[in-house]
Amino acid sequence: MSDDLPSSPREPFRPIPDPSWRERIDTVVERVRVLPARARVVLAVVVSIVVVFVALVLLRPASATTPPEVDLPRASASSAPAAASSIPASVVVVQAAGAVVRPGLYRLASGARVDDLVQAAGGLAPDADADRVNLAALLTDGQKVYVPRIGEPLPADAAGTDATSSASGPIDLNTASVAQLDTLPGIGPATAQAIIDYRAQHGRFASVDDLLNVRGIGPAKLDALRGLVRV
Repeated sequence: MSDDLPSSPREPFRPIPDPSWRERIDTVVERVRVLPARARVVLAVVVSIVVVFVALVLLRPASATTPPEVDLPRASASSAPAAASSIPASVVVVQAAGAVVRPGLYRLASGARVDDLVQAAGGLAPDADADRVNLAALLTDGQKVYVPRIGEPLPADAAGTDATSSASGPIDLNTASVAQLDTLPGIGPATAQAIIDYRAQHGRFASVDDLLNVRGIGPAKLDALRGLVRV
């Protein structure tokens, strides 16, 4: 008799299969059942909150967002004229000198007065002699307005700012004030104002003969003024 016995067949090792979802649920339910009553209530509340939160997130409607191009400003045909209308039709460049806070060149709208220039220049200095300046006079392009100090004699180029017209020599038609023009023979306040108005409307006088275009001045009056005025 042979000692060799036939070997019995052996099953190969097989891993334990993972529990199914039903088995997992049953295990969880069983664990919940053995919990104390208070713990089950707390767990139920937490589960309810989680379920409600998930439902709100999933069921929330998509927010209506406005397309980016709708929010952008759109150009209109009226925007260009609106910007242009804020710019004065014409400006004058004038110089403020003498007893003002900030002497210098200033650009002002056509029709501005000496007082507008003084305010643009920071106002009168403490020692300014305001009584010798015609603040109501109209400004013209290229004009220099000199504000004298108290007791200061007027410089030679200050004609047009001194209300007393104490400057010697012919009066400059392009810078003279109403008070200065009123000192000329045959020129009263009304004609002096007409000269200022003509200058404001038509610009600087190119020659003394342009006075014929001013209301109230004829050839005879012009001949009387030729040696007393200049441009």
